[in-house]
Amino acid sequence: MTANARIVEKYMDGFCRSDHAAILACLTDDVEWEMPGFFHLRGKAAFDAEIENDAFVGRPDIAVTRLIEERDVVVAEGRVRVRRKAGAMLHAVFCDVFTFENGRIKRLVPYQMEVPPDWPSRSHAPAETA
Repeated sequence: MTANARIVEKYMDGFCRSDHAAILACLTDDVEWEMPGFFHLRGKAAFDAEIENDAFVGRPDIAVTRLIEERDVVVAEGRVRVRRKAGAMLHAVFCDVFTFENGRIKRLVPYQMEVPPDWPSRSHAPAETA
């Protein structure tokens, strides 16, 4: 595993433990976090304020299923589960694109989609054609 992939693993582990210091140690001071359609943050202070989003309670359960790396970019694919403040669970899949600079995350662009709790299952597979 490469150094950048290890940083992504440390970052994800930090989120699973709600460990702000561990997460922030993975980032450049001028980090950008852009979730298309939701927000665009700059800097560690803004990033830190969003780590534990007000819409959720408890710690997320994150499972990375694939890491792909090319030069200074690591793409992590996986799933996340976390309880909403309203009580229902969020079940989502994600594809996070991490751009690195000098061994730290410089930019993060996550793409996330909510899925049914039993995803993936046979009932969600594409129908076979004749």
